[in-house]
Amino acid sequence: MAVLRTTTSRILASTRPSTLSPFLRRTYATVEPISNLGEAMSATQRPVSPKHTSTIHEPAQSPEARTKTFHIYRWSPDTPTEKPKMQSYTLDLNKTGPMVLDALIRIKNEVDPTLTFRRSCREGICGSCAMNIDGVNTLACLCRIPANTSHEARIYPLPHTYVVKDLVPDLTQFYKQYKSIKPYLQRDTKTEDGLENRQSPEDRKKLDGLYECILCACCSTSCPSYWWNSEEYLGPAVLLQSYRWLADSRDEHKAERKEMLDNSMSLYRCHTILNCSRTCPKGLNPGKAIAEIKKTMAFT
Repeated sequence: MAVLRTTTSRILASTRPSTLSPFLRRTYATVEPISNLGEAMSATQRPVSPKHTSTIHEPAQSPEARTKTFHIYRWSPDTPTEKPKMQSYTLDLNKTGPMVLDALIRIKNEVDPTLTFRRSCREGICGSCAMNIDGVNTLACLCRIPANTSHEARIYPLPHTYVVKDLVPDLTQFYKQYKSIKPYLQRDTKTEDGLENRQSPEDRKKLDGLYECILCACCSTSCPSYWWNSEEYLGPAVLLQSYRWLADSRDEHKAERKEMLDNSMSLYRCHTILNCSRTCPKGLNPGKAIAEIKKTMAFT
């Protein structure tokens, strides 16, 4: 895993308030932890919430409007000396689509064009719009806006990631780790007829629940072990992808794949907290895949 180490080590959240420069401190995503995420963090590790600003209302709201407030994390690299803030927006749900991504797009198009976020397919396939919504890592395009207008939504970038701008996390390390597992079929022999590499329906079924991963990083950024060891621990998403190739009957480099995981950090930092399985927007079970890898390492 030495290839994954950068020259500048990432600084833990517990040291962030006192040792980070103002620029780095303001580019680190902070989320108010709730539920099981909060239980995994001590009081001294909980980041201070960004300050709130005034609410921006959409123009010309009708008397029949069903108004709802969205508090959205804002930070811009163009003004690095300014602290992160929570900007509030009020929309009429009668004019807004049903999903949180619809609200974000409407805010950007009609209220505040400076708001920045990633999005692409709008169908839960690309994983671009992954963010933390009301304390849960999920896809904005699959997350419905709660009908209760008295509930004020809170939207942050994925937790414990560096922030590029507003709701856009820096996933450079995540994709670097994905590349390290060589996520493609590796074979040394060709088929007798020179055509595709076939497998039985039974072997193909073993890949169900693995190949559907869209690499949104929701699971990895909900994992406390990944928060503190992301330089060396591969994390739930990448390990699920690793098992996808270990389970593939057509792959002939399983020994090399297992050797790459045979160290104290790449795989065994998983402590089966299972935040990953709870938060996956595609309903996958990275925790089970990691357990299967451990079994494979132990008995084969």
